[in-house]
Amino acid sequence: MSNNFLKGTAILTLGLFLSKILGVIYIIPFYSMVGEDYIGLYQYAYIPYNLMLAVAISGAPLAFSKYVSKYNSLGDYQTGRRLLKSGLFAMIVTGFISFLFLYFFAEPLAKIFISEKEKIFTVADVADVIRWVSFALIVVPFMSLIRGFFQGYSFMMPTAVSQLIEQIVRILFLLAGAYLVLTIFNGTLKLAIQVAVLSAFIGALGGLVVLYYYWRKKKPEYNLLLQGSTTSHDVKLTDMYKEILVYAVPVVFLGVANPLFQFVDLLTFNRAMIDSEQAAKSSVYLSILNMQSHKLVMIPVMLATGFSMALIPLVTKYFTLNEHKQLSNTLDKTFQMLCFLTLPVVIGMTVLAGELYHLFYEQSLIGSDILAHYLPVAILFSLFPVTAAILQGINQQKWIILNLLIGLLIKLALNTPLIGMWETNGAIAATIIGYSVAIFMNFAVLVITQNYRSKLLVRRILLITMINVVMLIVVIIAHMLLLQIMPAESKFGALLIILIVGTIGGLVYGAIGIRLGIAQKLFGERLTKYTKKFGL
Repeated sequence: MSNNFLKGTAILTLGLFLSKILGVIYIIPFYSMVGEDYIGLYQYAYIPYNLMLAVAISGAPLAFSKYVSKYNSLGDYQTGRRLLKSGLFAMIVTGFISFLFLYFFAEPLAKIFISEKEKIFTVADVADVIRWVSFALIVVPFMSLIRGFFQGYSFMMPTAVSQLIEQIVRILFLLAGAYLVLTIFNGTLKLAIQVAVLSAFIGALGGLVVLYYYWRKKKPEYNLLLQGSTTSHDVKLTDMYKEILVYAVPVVFLGVANPLFQFVDLLTFNRAMIDSEQAAKSSVYLSILNMQSHKLVMIPVMLATGFSMALIPLVTKYFTLNEHKQLSNTLDKTFQMLCFLTLPVVIGMTVLAGELYHLFYEQSLIGSDILAHYLPVAILFSLFPVTAAILQGINQQKWIILNLLIGLLIKLALNTPLIGMWETNGAIAATIIGYSVAIFMNFAVLVITQNYRSKLLVRRILLITMINVVMLIVVIIAHMLLLQIMPAESKFGALLIILIVGTIGGLVYGAIGIRLGIAQKLFGERLTKYTKKFGL
């Protein structure tokens, strides 16, 4: 596998990991400032925002990186630069239209999520926070296109760093703004939430500054490549955008996949719970599932995001040059690395679900149970974007749309009856079935179109699973013993247990992986140089 791929994946993964961790940690002080009810108002703003953002930009970075990578591999650097100039203007227009739509349709959208009879918030309250968050749509599409251009040159650092800085600036503004409103200016909680959602716009400006720095730094190098172009395909702008749309539309569906599955729960959960003994608490259960737990479940998924972003240009290159062996080897190692890194994180977090929920929110048996049952779905949330990215790279975009829609329809059909039987576990089960079908169909397309089969992959995944079983046993025993010695009655106690058990699990998993040699095979023999220092 290309060293550039490994380096790019590592950079994106690290940046996304730090960004995700920050995106979860800030909830602790913010939750304590605004309370449980107003966290709900904060989330109301992000439901329509995330959907609009996904439609506006989710296809841009990946589709643009694929387009640029394709023509760069053919020695044509002019086509990508021409598209960059026109694309930036198009993204400004798209962003502004998205902003206007969300701003002026805030009230009708608010009525979808809240009733006029709602006792805590009014439709006007929800519409206001939607309007405040809509400003971010002006900047983010423009920024996403620049990220895609850098990724097309297999230069992942700007994406990783800009995302991290964007998150840091957003969180600092959010926490400082809420604190100032509530403590210095004696403002209302509603105003604090409005300032908090505006942080998406301020954070985007911070990310844009980082991208401008990298553009100034790399522009001379890219200009030299432009001057040395061996060929020019003289593609018309209209043809460029047609090709971009072919790339982008499936990724838009991919971007809205997770929000759409959650939206199905919003539409059906309370109604499906109406005959349950817990009907009075259905909204609380839905909030725990779709907000608090989901935020933690998405932490392991950041690995898949990094893989999918780094994978598309490489898969596109091998597919364009008909290097099928290299393509097959890349897919083999990608699935192995994803499994090797994601599975232990999911297992560890599942064992520690009670402590995690206590640390980030509050001590809650219901919350920890829902989180523990929901966490394994992170494996499916990781696999889907990676398999979809591969289909994108081999020009099978139409199947991404079809497979996702089938999975979504299955979720919609099963949600109500399964929730009626198993409550929140029913919603989780419907998500598992829907995602599993979509992923299976993605694999089927890959096998049929590329004749992709790998006995090595099956053997390695079985080996990785066995290592995880050993780690799981050790972690469960360590967790049980620690609870006997020091029950997690406080947030500090929960944090201590998480750190101790996590360290034990990580050391056991890493030691076994290195001893068996699979870690070296996945991450290179350089790893041996460092492990020998520790006697491994």
